[in-house]
Amino acid sequence: MKIGIIGSGNIGGNLGKHWAKGGHEVLFSSRHPEQLKDLVRDAGTNAKAMSVEQAFEANADVYLLATPFKAIGKLAELYAGEYGNKVIIDATNPYPERDGQMAQDVRDSNRNASEYTAMKFGTAKTAKAFNSIKAEHLRDYAWRTQDKIAIPFAAQDADSRAKTQQLIEDIGFDAVYIGDLDQTKIMDPEQKLYGKTLVRNELEDLIKA
Repeated sequence: MKIGIIGSGNIGGNLGKHWAKGGHEVLFSSRHPEQLKDLVRDAGTNAKAMSVEQAFEANADVYLLATPFKAIGKLAELYAGEYGNKVIIDATNPYPERDGQMAQDVRDSNRNASEYTAMKFGTAKTAKAFNSIKAEHLRDYAWRTQDKIAIPFAAQDADSRAKTQQLIEDIGFDAVYIGDLDQTKIMDPEQKLYGKTLVRNELEDLIKA
C-alpha cells in the first residue's frame, strides 16, 4: 500500500519505518520536510519525505493521522478535496495541556475523540489505532513472531477495518477489533486501554472487565 504519514513524530515516524521495512510505500510528511532526512534514511528505499500538501495530493491508499489533536480541524479544512473516500487511521489524542480548550471540549462532550476526527474528515473512512500504545513500545515490540503485542482498533466500515488490520499485522502486532468508532472511548487518554501494552488475551480480558 501507499501510506501517507501526516505528522512524522514518534508515532508516525516509528510506524512509517516499520511499514517501509514491510514493503509498503511510505510518504513521511510535516510542515518542515527538510527535517525528515534522517528519518527517511533510517526507513530505507521505500520511504520519501514531502510536505503535508504533497502527501495529501499523492493519492495514498491510507493516511495515518499522527499530529497534535488541535491540528485536525485545520488539516481537514485545508485538504478536504484530497482525502475523499480514503482510509484515515486516527492515532491522535486530545491533551488539553497541549491542545488547549478544544481538546477539553471534546473530552467533555458526548462523543469520543475518534468520532470528532471522523466528523471533521467527513468524506473519508476513519479508523482508530495506535493511539493507546507508548511510542517506545511501538518502536521496540514490532516484528514479534510469538507473544505479539495486541493493538486495539476500531473502524467505520469494512474497507477501513480490513486495511487497518492488515497494517497492524504486517509489522508483527496482533490486531484486536473492538467495534465501531463509538466504542473507542476506552482507548482515549485516562481510560482503561490507554497506555497499556498487553498480549491479546490480556487485552480482551481488560475490554470485557
